[in-house]
Amino acid sequence: MHGVCFYFQVHQPYRLKPYSYFDIGNEHTYLDDDANGTIMRKVARKCYLPANRKMLELIKRHKGTFKIAYSISGITIEQMKQFEPEVLESFVALAKTGCVEFLGETYYHSLAVLKDEEEFRLQVEAHSQLIEKYFGQRPTVFRNTELIYSDRIGQVVWDMGFKAMLAEGADDILEWRSPTFTYHHPENDLVLLLKNYRLSDDIAFRFSNREWDAFPLHADTFANWCHGISGNGHVVNLFMDYETFGEHQWENTGIFQFLDALPKFILAREGWHFWTPSEVVAKVPPVAPLSYGRTVSWADQERDLTAWLGNHMQEDAIDELYSLGQDVRARNNPAMLRLWRCLQTSDHLYYMCTKFFADGDVHAYFSPYHNPYDAYINYKNVLRDLRENVLEIHADS
Repeated sequence: MHGVCFYFQVHQPYRLKPYSYFDIGNEHTYLDDDANGTIMRKVARKCYLPANRKMLELIKRHKGTFKIAYSISGITIEQMKQFEPEVLESFVALAKTGCVEFLGETYYHSLAVLKDEEEFRLQVEAHSQLIEKYFGQRPTVFRNTELIYSDRIGQVVWDMGFKAMLAEGADDILEWRSPTFTYHHPENDLVLLLKNYRLSDDIAFRFSNREWDAFPLHADTFANWCHGISGNGHVVNLFMDYETFGEHQWENTGIFQFLDALPKFILAREGWHFWTPSEVVAKVPPVAPLSYGRTVSWADQERDLTAWLGNHMQEDAIDELYSLGQDVRARNNPAMLRLWRCLQTSDHLYYMCTKFFADGDVHAYFSPYHNPYDAYINYKNVLRDLRENVLEIHADS
């Protein structure tokens, strides 16, 4: 018995307004609602609505044997509700099929687990409550922001009551092992579902690359690659951004036709299924403990934290941000707390990345700023205003 586990990350940050030095002390509104609404509507039109229609169609066509999972950040659900409620309704419709699982994550898509464990726990609980409210599910499988994982993080997540967690199948961690098996934390029973990054990236990044030797990629070819694990594993974990469909890979690349045909070819092989992450946990026993001796993420060739914490600007920004945590929470001011938490979204640090070559091109693609230094200056101006004029905490205090 073998399966494909399709999981999609659905996330849109709250983007910041251009905020200059001269705004400090005079303007305390930081979020760019115009840009956020425009981008949500664009991505809804290109990705969320057509992709959700296709997923619902595939579930019905294959009579419930096609199954998928989503992790939707809390701030993305907020923006759907505010700017494109039809998108949220379409996710609710998918939830009602019984073929879709919704995973836990941090509400604000933050890096809190690295700097403030109390804040991390609060955000995860808030997110779980939101998922239960809209989709009728209490998450039992966790996906941390940016697939960031280590043994310590796994222990925290296990202590919070989750039974499984998604992680990157990094080569240096796996060594001779394969991501097509499940593993467990070395000190508890947290099941680890590892991303098959080669097959995932064939869809997410290489699909429309005309220089790729497998271009154009057809659904039957990809299904054969998945079937190739038979005898050397049990599950193909395909983890990717949902915006792969229609936004990163435009409709004219054929990505929706590929998605439409894939389930038929996967299910054509006897003994093959689509599983949700919880079904993988139930059907595929872990083969061994697996220790992560370093902190791993999905990003870049290194699959580490350098996309967010790889230079002095990023380190300075995150240290100042989380230094405010105790003061913000102690104020018992929901509006102030929300502003601070919106600034925790990992994208703000991602925009400050100064990597070059292929990794740098990816970072630049997602950034609304001209360069990483502009991103840092804008963010620091906002932080300074929050600290000195909203919280009234001054640098010399």
